[in-house]
Amino acid sequence: MSEIRVAIVGIGNCASALVQGVVLYQSGVHVPGLARKELGGYNLNDIRFVAAFDVDARKVGRALSEAVFASPNCTGRYVSDLVLADDPIVSMGHVYDSVPAHLQEPVQARQVIVADERPVDVSAVLVDRRVQVVLLYLPVGSRRAAEFYADVCLRAGVALVNCIPVFIASSALWQTRFRERGVPLIGDDVKSQFGATMLHRAIAEAMALRGVEVHEMYQINAGGNTDFLNLLDYRRFGDKRISKTEAVTSRLQNENPDVHVSSANFVPWLNDEKVCFIRAQGVIFGGAPVTIDVRLQVEDSRNSAGVVIDAIRCARLALDRGVGGVLESVSAYVMKRPPLQMADVDAEHAMLRFVTGEITR
Repeated sequence: MSEIRVAIVGIGNCASALVQGVVLYQSGVHVPGLARKELGGYNLNDIRFVAAFDVDARKVGRALSEAVFASPNCTGRYVSDLVLADDPIVSMGHVYDSVPAHLQEPVQARQVIVADERPVDVSAVLVDRRVQVVLLYLPVGSRRAAEFYADVCLRAGVALVNCIPVFIASSALWQTRFRERGVPLIGDDVKSQFGATMLHRAIAEAMALRGVEVHEMYQINAGGNTDFLNLLDYRRFGDKRISKTEAVTSRLQNENPDVHVSSANFVPWLNDEKVCFIRAQGVIFGGAPVTIDVRLQVEDSRNSAGVVIDAIRCARLALDRGVGGVLESVSAYVMKRPPLQMADVDAEHAMLRFVTGEITR
């Protein structure tokens, strides 16, 4: 099969975990945790990172293999010798609303230092580097910036994988624009391999399957990376709350359960570790109460990398087949807030049917 030429927008912890992981699995060393070594004829050796964009002065102008370890990134370094087939220089992207004021304060543990450079012509870079798939890893709440890059992908004819909770794939307007231009779109808000959303959905699905009437649920998350620091500005949390809440309530049968989701608990010393507490309360036969409490701890950024690898390969398959618009089956499998919510087992089956060509999107 041909190579998959990928650009990354936002060289943060998720990008670091992804780039390291691709190199690690390309080395041939047996490492557990990758759901599919091959998908649709593409394996990890086909993925090449050929362009990168950021706005932090410590990353712009540096090779991608160096920028993924630059501050304020704090994810673990698990590849000692990071050698990329292509090692692009990180270009200056567009700031727009991607860096809230409190992330620029020197007192913050994960301060962002915006580079004093003019943004590059992103579309020209994509064309020059022959990019096929763009990964959007901007901070939560970067609506204007996300829409800018989505528009650039349309103009350049490049597939977009929207990993953040800004609603592009679940917007009727953007769905129409990508479909009319024949450009593949996967989104919104990546669903980790086994994170808070997957665990919460599994609990909700099991309770619904067994006839439990769920009355209250909460999900409380804490972490120490820049994503959690960013969410201290509660104005940026709206789409994230909707995305995480709908991912869970879509699996329940009873209407209007009281579900509370919080993702704004910043604990600097946790670094890239995420701690999640989930509670579900309801009633079983005869109105007897039932309560479940769960604690999950996981490295936040590595948790989504394998899922994104599947999204990259599916986006390339859509390009191969000339399929534009939202890939609903793939989005349902890899994203929290896809246009069409499915049970996770159904979403996996639908995604695999897309891969084999049984369904178009």
